Amino acid sequence: MNQRALATEYAAHRPRLVRVAYAILGSRAEAEDVVADCWLRLVAADERDPVRDVLGWATVAVSRAAIDVLRSARVRREAYVGPWLPEPDVAAPDPADRVTLDDTVRYALLVVLEQLTPAERTAWVLHDLFEMPFDDVARAVGRSPAAVRQLASRARAHVAAGTPRVEVDRTTHDRVVTAFVDAAAGGDLAGLVALLDPAAVLTSDGGGVVNAARRPVVGADRVARFMAGIAAKPSAATYEPVEVNGRLGLVAVDGGRRFAVLSFTVDGGVVVRIDIVLAPDKLGRRGV
Repeated sequence: MNQRALATEYAAHRPRLVRVAYAILGSRAEAEDVVADCWLRLVAADERDPVRDVLGWATVAVSRAAIDVLRSARVRREAYVGPWLPEPDVAAPDPADRVTLDDTVRYALLVVLEQLTPAERTAWVLHDLFEMPFDDVARAVGRSPAAVRQLASRARAHVAAGTPRVEVDRTTHDRVVTAFVDAAAGGDLAGLVALLDPAAVLTSDGGGVVNAARRPVVGADRVARFMAGIAAKPSAATYEPVEVNGRLGLVAVDGGRRFAVLSFTVDGGVVVRIDIVLAPDKLGRRGV
Protein backbone atom coordinates (compact mmCIF):
# COMPACT_ATOMS: atom_id res chain seq x y z
CA MET A 1 0.00 0.00 0.00
CA ASN A 2 1.43 3.41 -0.90
CA GLN A 3 1.89 5.88 1.92
CA ARG A 4 -0.92 8.18 0.79
CA ALA A 5 -3.43 5.33 0.81
CA LEU A 6 -2.05 4.15 4.14
CA ALA A 7 -2.45 7.65 5.59
CA THR A 8 -6.03 7.89 4.33
CA GLU A 9 -6.99 4.59 5.93
CA TYR A 10 -5.21 5.39 9.19
CA ALA A 11 -6.96 8.77 9.38
CA ALA A 12 -10.32 7.04 8.91
CA HIS A 13 -9.57 4.74 11.86
CA ARG A 14 -8.01 7.45 14.04
CA PRO A 15 -11.16 8.33 16.09
CA ARG A 16 -11.59 4.68 17.11
CA LEU A 17 -7.89 4.32 17.91
CA VAL A 18 -7.96 7.45 20.06
CA ARG A 19 -10.98 6.08 21.94
CA VAL A 20 -9.13 2.80 22.54
CA ALA A 21 -6.06 4.60 23.89
CA TYR A 22 -8.18 7.04 25.91
CA ALA A 23 -10.11 4.20 27.54
CA ILE A 24 -6.84 2.51 28.52
CA LEU A 25 -5.08 5.68 29.68
CA GLY A 26 -7.75 8.05 30.96
CA SER A 27 -5.85 10.90 29.34
CA ARG A 28 -6.92 12.42 26.07
CA ALA A 29 -3.56 14.12 25.53
CA GLU A 30 -1.60 10.90 26.08
CA ALA A 31 -4.03 8.95 23.88
CA GLU A 32 -3.52 11.33 20.98
CA ASP A 33 0.26 11.15 21.42
CA VAL A 34 0.16 7.35 21.36
CA VAL A 35 -1.91 7.27 18.17
CA ALA A 36 0.43 9.78 16.48
CA ASP A 37 3.49 7.71 17.42
CA CYS A 38 1.87 4.50 16.14
CA TRP A 39 1.39 6.10 12.72
CA LEU A 40 5.18 6.25 12.38
CA ARG A 41 5.45 2.63 13.49
CA LEU A 42 2.83 1.64 10.93
CA VAL A 43 4.77 3.30 8.10
CA ALA A 44 7.94 1.48 9.13
CA ALA A 45 6.14 -1.85 9.47
CA ASP A 46 4.43 -1.45 6.09
CA GLU A 47 7.77 -0.79 4.42
CA ARG A 48 9.14 -4.05 5.81
CA ASP A 49 6.05 -6.13 5.06
CA PRO A 50 2.79 -4.65 3.67
CA VAL A 51 0.12 -4.37 6.37
CA ARG A 52 -3.12 -5.86 5.04
CA ASP A 53 -5.34 -5.18 8.07
CA VAL A 54 -4.53 -1.62 9.07
CA LEU A 55 -7.18 -1.37 11.80
CA GLY A 56 -6.25 -4.70 13.36
CA TRP A 57 -2.51 -3.93 13.28
CA ALA A 58 -3.01 -0.41 14.60
CA THR A 59 -5.35 -1.46 17.43
CA VAL A 60 -2.80 -3.95 18.73
CA ALA A 61 0.06 -1.46 18.35
CA VAL A 62 -1.85 1.38 20.01
CA SER A 63 -2.92 -0.89 22.86
CA ARG A 64 0.63 -2.10 23.51
CA ALA A 65 1.95 1.46 23.48
CA ALA A 66 -0.87 2.62 25.77
CA ILE A 67 -0.08 -0.15 28.27
CA ASP A 68 3.55 1.01 28.41
CA VAL A 69 2.47 4.62 28.96
CA LEU A 70 -0.07 3.58 31.60
CA ARG A 71 2.53 1.63 33.59
CA SER A 72 4.77 4.68 33.63
CA ALA A 73 1.83 6.97 34.47
CA ARG A 74 0.84 4.78 37.43
CA VAL A 75 4.17 5.59 39.09
CA ARG A 76 3.54 9.33 38.65
CA ARG A 77 -0.06 9.05 39.88
CA GLU A 78 1.07 7.43 43.13
CA ALA A 79 2.76 10.73 44.02
CA TYR A 80 -0.15 12.86 42.76
CA VAL A 81 -1.50 15.46 45.20
CA GLY A 82 -5.08 14.51 46.10
CA PRO A 83 -7.36 12.25 44.01
CA TRP A 84 -6.41 11.66 40.37
CA LEU A 85 -9.32 11.90 37.93
CA PRO A 86 -9.26 11.08 34.21
CA GLU A 87 -9.09 13.89 31.68
CA PRO A 88 -12.67 14.67 30.58
CA ASP A 89 -13.69 14.53 26.94
CA VAL A 90 -15.56 17.83 26.57
CA ALA A 91 -17.65 19.05 23.65
CA ALA A 92 -20.37 21.69 23.43
CA PRO A 93 -23.87 20.16 23.04
CA ASP A 94 -24.74 19.84 19.36
CA PRO A 95 -27.45 17.51 18.03
CA ALA A 96 -25.31 16.90 14.94
CA ASP A 97 -22.64 15.32 17.17
CA ARG A 98 -24.96 12.99 19.07
CA VAL A 99 -23.93 9.81 17.21
CA THR A 100 -20.26 10.41 17.94
CA LEU A 101 -20.93 11.44 21.54
CA ASP A 102 -22.99 8.33 22.19
CA ASP A 103 -19.91 6.29 21.25
CA THR A 104 -17.80 8.09 23.85
CA VAL A 105 -16.37 6.27 26.85
CA ARG A 106 -18.45 7.31 29.88
CA TYR A 107 -16.63 9.26 32.56
CA ALA A 108 -17.81 7.08 35.45
CA LEU A 109 -16.40 4.06 33.62
CA LEU A 110 -12.99 5.72 33.29
CA VAL A 111 -12.97 6.36 37.04
CA VAL A 112 -13.70 2.70 37.78
CA LEU A 113 -11.08 1.50 35.30
CA GLU A 114 -8.44 3.32 37.38
CA GLN A 115 -8.83 0.55 39.99
CA LEU A 116 -7.65 -2.13 37.56
CA THR A 117 -4.14 -3.26 36.66
CA PRO A 118 -2.92 -2.16 33.21
CA ALA A 119 -3.37 -5.71 31.88
CA GLU A 120 -6.90 -6.07 33.33
CA ARG A 121 -7.89 -2.66 32.04
CA THR A 122 -6.61 -3.32 28.54
CA ALA A 123 -8.16 -6.80 28.33
CA TRP A 124 -11.57 -5.45 29.38
CA VAL A 125 -11.40 -2.37 27.13
CA LEU A 126 -10.44 -4.35 24.04
CA HIS A 127 -12.80 -7.29 24.53
CA ASP A 128 -15.84 -5.92 26.37
CA LEU A 129 -15.83 -2.35 25.11
CA PHE A 130 -14.41 -2.70 21.60
CA GLU A 131 -15.45 -6.34 20.99
CA MET A 132 -12.05 -7.69 19.94
CA PRO A 133 -11.64 -11.50 19.92
CA PHE A 134 -9.56 -12.85 22.80
CA ASP A 135 -6.88 -14.09 20.39
CA ASP A 136 -6.30 -10.50 19.24
CA VAL A 137 -6.48 -9.19 22.80
CA ALA A 138 -3.82 -11.71 23.76
CA ARG A 139 -1.49 -10.27 21.12
CA ALA A 140 -1.98 -6.79 22.49
CA VAL A 141 -1.57 -7.69 26.16
CA GLY A 142 1.21 -10.23 25.67
CA ARG A 143 -0.61 -13.04 27.47
CA SER A 144 -2.28 -16.25 26.36
CA PRO A 145 -5.96 -16.17 25.30
CA ALA A 146 -6.86 -18.10 28.48
CA ALA A 147 -5.01 -15.56 30.62
CA VAL A 148 -6.72 -12.56 29.04
CA ARG A 149 -10.09 -14.24 29.53
CA GLN A 150 -9.34 -14.33 33.26
CA LEU A 151 -8.12 -10.72 33.21
CA ALA A 152 -11.29 -9.57 31.48
CA SER A 153 -13.46 -11.57 33.89
CA ARG A 154 -11.85 -9.97 36.95
CA ALA A 155 -12.14 -6.54 35.37
CA ARG A 156 -15.78 -7.18 34.49
CA ALA A 157 -16.62 -7.80 38.14
CA HIS A 158 -14.99 -4.51 39.19
CA VAL A 159 -16.76 -2.58 36.43
CA ALA A 160 -20.15 -4.09 37.32
CA ALA A 161 -19.68 -3.14 40.97
CA GLY A 162 -18.60 0.43 40.28
CA THR A 163 -20.79 1.66 37.43
CA PRO A 164 -24.56 2.28 37.13
CA ARG A 165 -26.68 -0.86 36.98
CA VAL A 166 -28.10 0.13 33.60
CA GLU A 167 -27.19 2.74 31.01
CA VAL A 168 -29.32 5.76 31.86
CA ASP A 169 -30.98 7.24 28.80
CA ARG A 170 -30.08 10.78 27.80
CA THR A 171 -33.50 12.21 28.68
CA THR A 172 -33.36 10.91 32.26
CA HIS A 173 -29.77 12.02 32.73
CA ASP A 174 -30.50 15.50 31.42
CA ARG A 175 -33.63 15.85 33.58
CA VAL A 176 -31.85 14.83 36.79
CA VAL A 177 -28.75 16.96 36.15
CA THR A 178 -30.80 20.01 35.17
CA ALA A 179 -32.93 19.71 38.31
CA PHE A 180 -29.77 19.29 40.41
CA VAL A 181 -28.11 22.37 38.91
CA ASP A 182 -31.30 24.41 39.43
CA ALA A 183 -31.50 23.31 43.07
CA ALA A 184 -27.84 24.25 43.64
CA ALA A 185 -28.31 27.65 42.02
CA GLY A 186 -31.39 28.30 44.16
CA GLY A 187 -29.75 27.21 47.40
CA ASP A 188 -32.35 24.44 47.78
CA LEU A 189 -30.49 22.08 50.12
CA ALA A 190 -33.45 19.74 50.58
CA GLY A 191 -33.90 19.58 46.80
CA LEU A 192 -30.24 18.67 46.35
CA VAL A 193 -30.40 15.92 48.95
CA ALA A 194 -33.51 14.48 47.29
CA LEU A 195 -31.64 14.25 43.98
CA LEU A 196 -28.61 12.52 45.49
CA ASP A 197 -28.12 8.85 46.29
CA PRO A 198 -27.60 8.43 50.07
CA ALA A 199 -24.08 7.14 49.35
CA ALA A 200 -23.26 9.76 46.70
CA VAL A 201 -19.58 10.62 46.24
CA LEU A 202 -18.03 13.88 45.08
CA THR A 203 -14.38 13.88 44.01
CA SER A 204 -12.34 16.89 42.94
CA ASP A 205 -8.94 16.91 41.26
CA GLY A 206 -6.74 19.97 41.52
CA GLY A 207 -3.45 18.17 40.99
CA GLY A 208 -1.80 20.23 43.71
CA VAL A 209 -1.98 23.26 41.42
CA VAL A 210 -5.35 24.70 42.44
CA ASN A 211 -7.45 24.26 45.57
CA ALA A 212 -9.51 21.07 45.71
CA ALA A 213 -10.77 18.68 48.35
CA ARG A 214 -7.95 16.29 49.22
CA ARG A 215 -10.41 13.48 49.93
CA PRO A 216 -13.74 12.49 48.36
CA VAL A 217 -16.89 13.97 49.93
CA VAL A 218 -19.25 11.11 50.81
CA GLY A 219 -22.96 11.09 51.60
CA ALA A 220 -25.96 12.99 50.23
CA ASP A 221 -26.02 15.65 52.95
CA ARG A 222 -22.31 16.43 52.71
CA VAL A 223 -22.29 16.48 48.93
CA ALA A 224 -25.38 18.72 48.89
CA ARG A 225 -23.78 21.19 51.29
CA PHE A 226 -20.55 21.16 49.29
CA MET A 227 -22.37 21.97 46.05
CA ALA A 228 -24.61 24.56 47.69
CA GLY A 229 -21.50 26.20 49.10
CA ILE A 230 -19.91 26.45 45.66
CA ALA A 231 -23.07 27.97 44.20
CA ALA A 232 -23.36 30.51 47.03
CA LYS A 233 -19.84 31.91 46.67
CA PRO A 234 -19.75 35.40 45.11
CA SER A 235 -18.09 34.98 41.74
CA ALA A 236 -18.08 36.27 38.20
CA ALA A 237 -17.82 32.71 36.96
CA THR A 238 -20.49 31.18 34.76
CA TYR A 239 -21.47 27.51 34.58
CA GLU A 240 -22.32 26.39 31.07
CA PRO A 241 -23.84 23.09 29.90
CA VAL A 242 -21.48 20.87 27.93
CA GLU A 243 -21.21 17.24 26.90
CA VAL A 244 -18.75 15.51 29.23
CA ASN A 245 -17.90 12.12 27.76
CA GLY A 246 -21.19 12.11 25.89
CA ARG A 247 -23.48 13.15 28.74
CA LEU A 248 -24.67 16.51 30.06
CA GLY A 249 -22.25 18.15 32.47
CA LEU A 250 -20.97 21.63 33.24
CA VAL A 251 -17.95 23.73 32.45
CA ALA A 252 -17.04 26.64 34.72
CA VAL A 253 -15.66 29.71 32.97
CA ASP A 254 -14.25 32.91 34.45
CA GLY A 255 -12.90 35.72 32.31
CA GLY A 256 -13.03 33.52 29.24
CA ARG A 257 -10.89 30.85 30.95
CA ARG A 258 -12.16 27.37 31.67
CA PHE A 259 -11.30 26.45 35.26
CA ALA A 260 -13.45 23.41 36.02
CA VAL A 261 -15.39 20.60 34.38
CA LEU A 262 -18.15 18.80 36.28
CA SER A 263 -19.28 15.30 35.37
CA PHE A 264 -22.46 13.78 36.82
CA THR A 265 -23.24 10.08 37.03
CA VAL A 266 -26.93 9.24 37.29
CA ASP A 267 -28.30 5.87 38.39
CA GLY A 268 -31.91 5.08 39.28
CA GLY A 269 -33.03 8.67 38.83
CA VAL A 270 -30.52 10.18 41.30
CA VAL A 271 -26.96 11.45 41.14
CA VAL A 272 -24.50 8.87 42.48
CA ARG A 273 -21.21 10.57 41.52
CA ILE A 274 -20.00 14.08 40.88
CA ASP A 275 -16.46 14.46 39.56
CA ILE A 276 -14.95 17.94 39.42
CA VAL A 277 -11.79 18.32 37.34
CA LEU A 278 -9.84 21.44 38.29
CA ALA A 279 -6.29 20.49 37.27
CA PRO A 280 -5.44 23.02 34.52
CA ASP A 281 -3.60 20.54 32.29
CA LYS A 282 -6.78 18.43 31.98
CA LEU A 283 -9.12 21.24 30.92
CA GLY A 284 -7.93 22.50 27.57
CA ARG A 285 -9.00 19.86 25.08
CA ARG A 286 -12.21 19.23 23.18
CA GLY A 287 -13.45 15.87 22.06
CA VAL A 288 -13.12 14.58 18.50
